[in-house]
Amino acid sequence: MKYKILLFLLVALNCFAQNNNFPSGKVDEIIKRIQLPTTPSFKIEVTKLGAKGDSISNAKPAFDKAMALCKKNNGGTIIVSKGIYTLNGPIHFVSNVNLHLEDGAKIRFGSNPKDYPLVLTSWEGTMLYNYSPMIYANNVENISITGNGIIDGEAKNTWIKWKPLEKKDQLLSREMNHKNTPIKERIFGEGHYLRPQLIQFFNSKNILVENVQIEDSPFWCVHLLKSKSITIRGVKYNAHNNNNDGIDPEYSSDILIENVLFDNADDNVAIKAGRDDEGRSNSNTPSENIVIKNCEFKGLHAIVIGSEMSAGVRNVYVENSKFRGYLKRGVFIKTNSDRGGYVKDIYFNNLAFGKVEDCIYITANYHGEGSGLYPSKVSDISFSNISCVEATNTGIVIEGFPDKKVANIKLDNINIQSAKNGTTVTNSENVTVNEVVIGVKATTPTAAK
Repeated sequence: MKYKILLFLLVALNCFAQNNNFPSGKVDEIIKRIQLPTTPSFKIEVTKLGAKGDSISNAKPAFDKAMALCKKNNGGTIIVSKGIYTLNGPIHFVSNVNLHLEDGAKIRFGSNPKDYPLVLTSWEGTMLYNYSPMIYANNVENISITGNGIIDGEAKNTWIKWKPLEKKDQLLSREMNHKNTPIKERIFGEGHYLRPQLIQFFNSKNILVENVQIEDSPFWCVHLLKSKSITIRGVKYNAHNNNNDGIDPEYSSDILIENVLFDNADDNVAIKAGRDDEGRSNSNTPSENIVIKNCEFKGLHAIVIGSEMSAGVRNVYVENSKFRGYLKRGVFIKTNSDRGGYVKDIYFNNLAFGKVEDCIYITANYHGEGSGLYPSKVSDISFSNISCVEATNTGIVIEGFPDKKVANIKLDNINIQSAKNGTTVTNSENVTVNEVVIGVKATTPTAAK
């Protein structure tokens, strides 16, 4: 069986010979204008400032001193040598800094909420004040996290216990969103149970995350919030807590995600753009110009758009990637009739999935939620050269909203070897199909007897 799957992957990834309309020129334009961060020559080792790397001592004072020295020198590189560094509190970036984790280095974060001050952030698409992410960068530029070390949120026995307690605060945040409560009054923190993200870049630009391994986040792993000109490459994940999305762009643009090895308990990449009323009021900052390529997917879903996407998502290009383990869905585009906004100009090309529940799933009826007042417009999505070993539920699902149909969907050269159900297409228009095979490809019809 292993040899059959390997042969199938080789065929799927390397032997699609037909032409398709994947806009490689636009991808090249996006990559060309993304700026990598520049870092001054100043360097400081945290061990020289008192960090012991013994897994017990609190290394936060040394990291704070290192960041302060970088600020004094207009930036620099903070070197974390081999060892396990426990930080009882967050790292807050200043501009022009590279946090570099050498081989064998591990940063792990303490779990006392009192060590994490309230900061302006976003939680499931609503802006509010909550516990600081473990690594937080707000209104800075030219920042990097590099090296072969590990960033560990240490959440599996601590923060994760808040998951069953969060519903009241989740609903409160959504009520504040719908009522347009002033953001300065949206105060969470002590007495509330919204888990913080592990890494968040907010209102920042020229960002690089390269080669590090990310583990055990309290909530989302890497959150790109109102930021631009971002490169994430060579990153590895081992993140298996609830809501451990790998990468969540939100209101962000000009992003390259490449050569990432995902292994997440939730979505690998989930592209978002705010929620409901607040998101629609920020329609001038959609998530856009996002390139994802040469990645290996493992987790709940590989590529997700939504469901918080009310400011709009456009110009997303996903290509030349494959599965490395279990996925529930390969591509999942989801919204409901409360979101508004749009999803458009999305391209998927040369992707190989293994055993999934659904290979391609587009729905404007996510969880059956929504009042019907703000249906989203989902249109102009292209799938080319997509392969899948098995869909235990449905190969392809496309379902729009009766008053705003999904439109202009192109399916070109799709091969799903086995599926319980082939295709479901409802409330949709202008769905074009070319060279789509689900199950065994039909050949010459049998003769009448």
